[in-house]
Amino acid sequence: MNLGEPAQPQVAAGDPGPLASHRPGRPWRLGVMGGTFDPIHHGHLVAGSEVAARFNLNEVVFVPTGTPWQKRDRKVSPAEDRYLMTVIATASNPKFSVSRVDIERGGDTYTVDTLRDLRARRGPETELFFITGADALESILTWRGAEDLFDLAHFVGCSRPGVPLNETDIAHLPSDKVTLLEIPALAISSTDCRQRVAAGLPIWYLVPDGIVQHINKRGLYRADAPTDPEPAPGASASRETPAVAIPDGPAR
Repeated sequence: MNLGEPAQPQVAAGDPGPLASHRPGRPWRLGVMGGTFDPIHHGHLVAGSEVAARFNLNEVVFVPTGTPWQKRDRKVSPAEDRYLMTVIATASNPKFSVSRVDIERGGDTYTVDTLRDLRARRGPETELFFITGADALESILTWRGAEDLFDLAHFVGCSRPGVPLNETDIAHLPSDKVTLLEIPALAISSTDCRQRVAAGLPIWYLVPDGIVQHINKRGLYRADAPTDPEPAPGASASRETPAVAIPDGPAR
């Protein structure tokens, strides 16, 4: 099992973006970070940036979930709000992009579908690196389409505040397809951000400034806040951790 991959040569400061740093003949290395992003915060952005640096990725694509089946016990902000917040938060980093594949697909969001769609859109030569919480990897073999996951992507399990990395917890997984990675600990969660807004407390410096402005403009996370429609009764609930938002903890 890999405990962190040696750092690769990094793109120089001021580089105009992933296209300019890509060498002809070298596979495009694409990080995939999925999550509800309700709201996206600095912890997500730091994780994406750290993985990009350690794995010499050309790009990290953030994928807001469509219907997050595992969060039916709470109201979820409309997909378009979550998408726009993700676009706002990632706009200043030339290596970051945002995909609508999960939103446009409709129905419940599962990691295997996200990876298949990105593979179809980006081409078979693209190397995918799925970014999730290290603790979420323990149950990956119970996820929907688990038999295909390691053929689709390399999985990077990032540390969370207060949760130590433990290789023995994932010893049952293929060592050439999983890497555990320590990242800077930022004790920020989307849940805490929502609760602070609901309580009238500030979230400045927990999320990018543009996210604060969007939340205030749209009135998100308040009693009368807009939410996505309730999912249809009887919708599937497979035992899977979908595209997990770092570092909130796995969504079961």
